[in-house]
Amino acid sequence: MTVPTYEEFMLPTLRVLADDQPRSTRATVDAAADLLGLDGSTREETIPSGLLTYLSRGQWAQTYLVQAGLIARPKRGTVTITDVGRALLAENPDRVDSALLRRYPAFTEFVSRKQTSSGGSRPPHADAGPAPASSAPDLAPDELVANAEQANRAEVESDVLTRVRALDPAAFERLVIELLVAMGYGTAETTTHTGRSGDEGIDGIIHRDALGLDRVYLQAKRYTDNPVGPEAINAFYGALQRKRADRGVFLTSSTFTAGARAAEHDFRTIVLIDGAMLARLMVDHGVGVQIASTHVLKRLDQDYFDEL
Repeated sequence: MTVPTYEEFMLPTLRVLADDQPRSTRATVDAAADLLGLDGSTREETIPSGLLTYLSRGQWAQTYLVQAGLIARPKRGTVTITDVGRALLAENPDRVDSALLRRYPAFTEFVSRKQTSSGGSRPPHADAGPAPASSAPDLAPDELVANAEQANRAEVESDVLTRVRALDPAAFERLVIELLVAMGYGTAETTTHTGRSGDEGIDGIIHRDALGLDRVYLQAKRYTDNPVGPEAINAFYGALQRKRADRGVFLTSSTFTAGARAAEHDFRTIVLIDGAMLARLMVDHGVGVQIASTHVLKRLDQDYFDEL
C-alpha cells in the first residue's frame, strides 16, 4: 500500500484525539496510522531527508489542524482536540482536507500569511510539507526547499503571534523594546522601559545616541482581538508633542483600523506595527525563535570542468 497523504491523515488524527486525552505528536501519528491500516513495510518508507514518510505527513496534518484551531498544543510535543475540532467531528465528515479547513478564519489567515511570505501561492512539495504530490514534477530542488521553508515560516509566525498575545502587558512592552534593539535601534544599555500609570502612553524610550538627543518613543498594546483605532494614535501623537519628540513607534499584537492607518499617514512621525508585522520582524531578527536546522543545496561548477 502507499503512504496516505497529509490530508488523509487529518480526519483520523481528529478521531484519535476525540477522547480528549492529550497525546504526544508521535503517538498521535502512530494511532492515526493504525486507523488508516498502515502496514509495517509502508511505515518504513522514508523521504530524501531520511524522515519516515508517514511520520512526516502525519505531523504536517497536525500542523494544519492546529492552524485551523481544530487541535491545540497545550505544551511542546503534545496535542489535544479543541471544542472546534469536536464540533467538526460531530458533523461526521467523510473527509477533512485543506479546502474544508478554509471555513475557519484562523486557517485562512495562516494561508494568507504563507502566501505573503512567499510572494505567491504555490504549495510546498507533499513530502516536505502539505501539497498535492502532483506538484513535485513542476518544481526544481531549490524551489522545493524554498517552499518548505516558506510553509515553516508561516507556521512559526503564527505560533509566535499566539505566544505574544498570551503575554502580560509588561512582558509585551519588554519584548517590543528587545525587538527594536535587535533591529538596530539603540542597545540594551540605551533603552528604558517606562510603562506604568501616568506614563502618558509612553511604554519605552530608545536613545539612539550617547547624549540622548535622538530618541524613539514606543507605545505597546497587547491585544488579542480589539483593533487599535485613531483615538489611540491621536493620544500617542499628543504624548510625543508634550515630550517634544519627533518620532514614535506604536506596536500592537492585534490590528489597526483604517482610521488609525490614516492617522499614521497624517502625522508621518509615527510608525504602526501590527501583530502580523510584529511576528514577521521577530522571525527576521531572531527574537523568540531558534534555528532548528539549516540546509545546503549544491549545483555543478561548470567553470571547474571547463578549466580542466
